[in-house]
Order: sequence, then C-alpha cells, then structure tokens
Amino acid sequence: MAEPAATVASAADAGAADEAESAAAATWRPVFAYGAFGLPLAFAALPIYVHVPRLYVEGFGLSLAAVGAVLLAVRILDALTDPLIGWASDRLANRKLAIALSLPVLGAGMFGLLSPPAGAGAAWMAAMIFFVTLGFSVATINYGAWGAEAAHTANGRTRLVASREGFALLGVVLAASLPTVLAPGDEVAGLARLTWIFLPLLCVGALVTLAATPRPQARRHSMQRVLPSLWAALVHRPFLLLLAVFCANGIAAAIPASTVLFFVADVLQASGLSGLFLVLYFVAGAASLPLWVRLSRCVGKVRAWFGSMLLAIASFIWAYFLGAGDTFAFALICVASGAALGADLALPPAMLADLLARDTSPSDARAGAWFGWWNFVTKANLALAAGLALPLLGMLGYVSGGTDPDGLQALSAVYALAPVALKLLAATLLWSLRYKLDFEGGLK
Repeated sequence: MAEPAATVASAADAGAADEAESAAAATWRPVFAYGAFGLPLAFAALPIYVHVPRLYVEGFGLSLAAVGAVLLAVRILDALTDPLIGWASDRLANRKLAIALSLPVLGAGMFGLLSPPAGAGAAWMAAMIFFVTLGFSVATINYGAWGAEAAHTANGRTRLVASREGFALLGVVLAASLPTVLAPGDEVAGLARLTWIFLPLLCVGALVTLAATPRPQARRHSMQRVLPSLWAALVHRPFLLLLAVFCANGIAAAIPASTVLFFVADVLQASGLSGLFLVLYFVAGAASLPLWVRLSRCVGKVRAWFGSMLLAIASFIWAYFLGAGDTFAFALICVASGAALGADLALPPAMLADLLARDTSPSDARAGAWFGWWNFVTKANLALAAGLALPLLGMLGYVSGGTDPDGLQALSAVYALAPVALKLLAATLLWSLRYKLDFEGGLK
C-alpha cells in the first residue's frame, strides 16, 4: 500500500502546485513584473539593428561595406561569447545579481553608440557595439533563463514569455517612433536624445522586474566544465532541431531589419514615414500575441508557428512589387507581417522553456547554457544579415540615396525576396520535423 499512497501524495503535491500557480497567475502581478524588463532591453536592441547602419553611413560618412564588415565582425565575436556567458551564469546562485551587474555596461555603451563624438569612425562604432552587446547578452541570457525556471507549467511559461515579448514590443515601438518625434528631420540628433529616455527606462524596468518577480526554483550550480556543458546542449536532439528552425527563420527576419530604412527612403521615397511603418509593424505584433498564445493551446506551438510563417510569406512577398508612393500598400504589409511577428516572438522561446522543463531536473542548472546557444544563434543571424546583405547591395550597384533603377531593384530583391526564400526554408524544415519535435520535445 505504500506505493499507491506515495502516488496519491505526489499527485496531491502536483495539484497543489498547479493551484498555487493558477492563483498567482490570476492576479497577473508576477507575470507583468517579470515582463517589464523586456521593454528597455528591446528599446536598446532596435537602434543597433535598424538605425545604426544608416546613422553611421549617412551621418558619419562610412561606406556600406565598412558598416557591414564592422557589424559582422563585432556581432560574430559577441555571439561566440554568449554560450560562455550562459555557462558562467549557470554557476551563479543569483540571476538577479548578474542582471544588475550588466546594467552599467549596457547603459554606457548605448550612450556612446548613439551620441558619438565628432569624427567617430568604424573603430568607435565597433567598440560601442561590443559594450552594448556584452551588457545585453548578460542581461538577456539570465532574464530568459530566469523565466524558464520560474514557471511550473507549459501555460505558465507561455504567459511569462508573452508578457516579456509584449513589453519588448512596446519598447521597440518607442525606439522606432521617438527619434522622429524628438528631432523631426534630424536622425542624428533624434538618436542622441533617445539615450536620455533609454537610461531612465532601463533603471525603472530593471527595478520592477528585480524587485517584484519571484525567485526561480532552487537549483544546484552547474559543476560541468565549459566544453562538456555546452556540448551537452548541442547533442540534445530536440533542442538542436528547434535551434535549426529558429536559425533559418531568424535570418529571414533579420535581413529586412537591416535594410528597411533604405527601402522606405529610396524605393518608397517616404523616409518621413519610416517611424510610422515601424510602429505599425510592432503594434500589430503586440496585438497578435494573445491570439498566438490561444491558438497554440488549441493546435500546439509547432503548428501555430508554422501558420505564422505562411502568413509572413503571403504578406511580405508583395513588397518586391512596390515603388515610389506605394505607402498605403506597404502599411498593409507591415500590419500583416507584424501579426506574424507575434508568433516568432512568443512561441519559439516558450518551446525552448518547455524542452528545459521536460528534459531537465528542476534542480539542474542548464538553462543558462541553452539560452546562451539561443542568443548565439539570434546574434549570428543578425550578423549574417547585416554583414552579407549590406555589402551585397553595394556589389549590385545600390547607393544609399541614389536613383539608379537597377540599384533600386536590387534593394527591393534583397529586402523582400531573400527573406521570403529563407522563410520558406524555415517553414519547410519545421513542417518536416513536426512529429519529431512533438514526440521528443513534448511541444504539441
């Protein structure tokens, strides 16, 4: 009779844990508190991926090839350090302390990057991006791992991720719209003033999350050496499959992020509306988050993510056919592709958290290593997109601000058709692996 009694006790404990989490989720206070730090992190990320290339090309006279090379080199170096940061984070007792220590590095780097001194060149740009991305890496890896460790159920993990990404999209909208509002017609001055808003947001967002979010589950420190610990993540087959899909999909999203301002200014000839287009895109993403979360409960995260890829392909391919003055059509594309973005933001990290919960003991410390590789792929995608797309545009004859028809057609092809092809690859790969991911990873 001991065995049935133990089973009943275990079931009762599990039921009590679920009831406790449901009661906490009903207030949404810890969920919103956890998500708050996502706002300043995304606020910091958008200028690097969208504004910095054009700022240093047009504001400081660097060539597209030089900016692309700097972004490629620094981002690859930064990406290579992420698995090491993840491994080191697993050896720390307190993820909150790691996040707090990252804040001064991130804040100082952003100030130097967006408010450079006169005559700043490629070396200054490279150094400031390195500081920004170092602080950003320490913060995001520990922030993501904390969210994966803090929830006890699949729905709880999805809520935390959705909250984080919802706040992140709000941060992106602010970062996209404020430069134009702060200094109409002067992007350099607008980005410089943006830093004075970012620094208070960073402090407030971090304070809310660090003070009001519960600690994650107790875990033992990782005792593995760095290489065995990182290798153990890569040989975990469901994680590797998910990472491959995430990689192809991420590159598809990163190419438009690096070239959108050039496309709006030179193909649509509507540079004054660039902030509005970005706001439409990210607001649509934020509005779609609850829909993707609900759909994932009905059909599973894998199938919901696949559906979002098809939506992105069907909407974004039309950007190739746009020309000067087609602003309304581009606004519709921004809304439709932005709606697909909500799934890209909420579902893959939630799937990663599900894998960790399924295949890792609560007392193990592996989340940092897994999120380190996740960040590595994220940044490698961005590095490849900027490091290859921008020099390719130069080789194809595109010049920023130019009117040559062949150059503008090359810009349209790189901006619209290359991402569609990569998104098709990601969707095909995800669909071919759906049963393996569902069965081995428990991601239905």
